[in-house]
Amino acid sequence: MLRLASILYSLIGSSLAGAAVIVVLAAGLVTTQAIIGAAAVGAVLALPVAWLVAKQLYARGA
Repeated sequence: MLRLASILYSLIGSSLAGAAVIVVLAAGLVTTQAIIGAAAVGAVLALPVAWLVAKQLYARGA
């Protein structure tokens, strides 16, 4: 399951990090610190999301 979660993280992490950056830019926060912080928060939030998606995929496959 770790392998599947890792593959999913590459997709989910970039999506959530990108969405967070877009939200920060739309809010008018254009500093480098805000953009990097938003990307980091999105990447960290993607860890449990990828794990839960992998868990659900394994549960449906069994």
